[in-house]
Amino acid sequence: MEALIAALHNPHSLITLAILFMAVVLFISGVLAPELTGLLSVALLMATGVLSPQKALAGFGSPALITLMGLFAVSAALFKSGALDRLRELIASERIRSSRRLVALLSLVVAPISGVVPNTPVVASLLPVIEAWCNRRKISPSKVLLPLSFATVLGGTLTLLGSSVNLLVSDISDQLGYGSFELFTFTAIGIPIWIAGTAYMLLVPQGLLPDRGSDSNELGKNIDQIGYFTEVTIPNNSNLVGKSLHNSRLQRRFDVDVLELQRGKERLLPPLADRQLEAGDRLLLRVTRADLLRLQQEHTIQLARPVDKNDIHNSSVGPDEVLKTVEVLLPAGSTLAGASLRELRFRQRHNSTVLALRRGQQTVQERLGQAILREGDVLLLQAPMDSIRGLQANNDLLVLDQLENDVPTLSRKPLAIAIACLMLLVPTITSLPLVAAVLLAVISMVAGGCIRPGEVQRSIRLDVIILLGSLTSFSVAMQSTGLADALASSLTLLLDGLPKYNSLLIIFLSTTIFTQVISNAASVALLAPVAVQLAPLMNLPAQALLITVLFGASQSFLTPMGYQTNLMVFGPGRYHFLDFTRYGAGLTILITILTPWLILWQYG
Repeated sequence: MEALIAALHNPHSLITLAILFMAVVLFISGVLAPELTGLLSVALLMATGVLSPQKALAGFGSPALITLMGLFAVSAALFKSGALDRLRELIASERIRSSRRLVALLSLVVAPISGVVPNTPVVASLLPVIEAWCNRRKISPSKVLLPLSFATVLGGTLTLLGSSVNLLVSDISDQLGYGSFELFTFTAIGIPIWIAGTAYMLLVPQGLLPDRGSDSNELGKNIDQIGYFTEVTIPNNSNLVGKSLHNSRLQRRFDVDVLELQRGKERLLPPLADRQLEAGDRLLLRVTRADLLRLQQEHTIQLARPVDKNDIHNSSVGPDEVLKTVEVLLPAGSTLAGASLRELRFRQRHNSTVLALRRGQQTVQERLGQAILREGDVLLLQAPMDSIRGLQANNDLLVLDQLENDVPTLSRKPLAIAIACLMLLVPTITSLPLVAAVLLAVISMVAGGCIRPGEVQRSIRLDVIILLGSLTSFSVAMQSTGLADALASSLTLLLDGLPKYNSLLIIFLSTTIFTQVISNAASVALLAPVAVQLAPLMNLPAQALLITVLFGASQSFLTPMGYQTNLMVFGPGRYHFLDFTRYGAGLTILITILTPWLILWQYG
């Protein structure tokens, strides 16, 4: 404690601590997007003189960050060349007939894939296939989508390339003077954890996973078509005018629930069956995707138009342009969350019409244009193909539908897979740096026609790059001001006299809990420089402590916000918040017990 008090006498330490506190508050509150919080922190560290521009911005030119940028492009080339087609066919085959078999396939096959490519596109690619499988087998998606997310999280710690957090820890290790990680530095730890996690998901009672569709006839439909909310209006020439909802074609022909009737400034709530409809009435409906698309062909009902006339006039959809309907997800950290479609001028900005909104099992009572968007919301959009391709490059939205034209030619698939395998093999058996191998793989993918140059640029997640590049400045500031040493000295009072295993367990569990509050990248940037200072006390190499923090931040199974893929399956699986905690608590306890033992086995 005395060391911490002494460090706080240094003005730069106080400033660094204040900036760290501000960043944590912003990460938790979500007032700013995570990457903007990172940039603000870097700017303040430079403006206050804590770090020179060279030190503060060194993370943006690090080999780890360049490796990640190249990895985005390589992954995009693999998906566009159809590298996952065989897996998608296997899921759809007759050999996978039960949810437990599908969970086994996800754990044993999908997890290793996530060890070398980012797990977000893996989940996005497999979601529609798994939901179609659930539709055919009359099995609730909630029985398999959570294991899909957990399998990709487990696979993310198999190699250095499995997660952006892995590369961030490697970069921090290098900047702190302990050297960067190799491709398979922690694979010997990651494999047993993957096996243990797989065993958990195969042996744990299926009752821990909710069944959101077993007591409903909705499983006879495509699950991703359930729970959309939209608005329609009744035109003057509609044959619904003067009829009640109960006797109208709307109720007899379509499977819809009328949640609200808006007539001028008056809002009428159920029961509405005997209400007579009038021209100009605006209806808030809950409807399936299939029926919503059919409603567009029904001339007696019109989809409600945006209230903002500027949006209508500025839409650039040509009269002969073919429109496509797709689903998009608001991922964690989306800057669109917290605003309404009208405030965002969504139609004008993206040249796309929002047909409907899906939000887990919640009922959205607001008008579509006024509903405040949240992370995890799924929007059903209608737009020209060019606009949809523009959305694919947008970090605030994730296109969930597979676009037919995304795949070049199947003849490129063997080449793309061969290039990816060489990218992993050559740095392992030669002295070629991993970053060089990844960049050479990107050039080879472009030269081989697996991906176009423009697609390389669009594949790079700029928000991730900005966040990781800026967060390394935290570690440098904490180290250079002596704040990391002081915090570590204070922690020695807690850990002094404890066995190594107990000390590692406390560090791991603290990182895991911290990750549930802020992003895993932020928790790594804040805790890694403190943890390495404990290495001499515990008589362990610094890399052992860094890997403890890495696994604590990566194995996020307790909340939907703990990891990006958890949020991706939250809506389609119609999960509740505590579903993640119920199913993930046992897995978290298992990995918390196992990880420190494995680290001591390798390093102690």
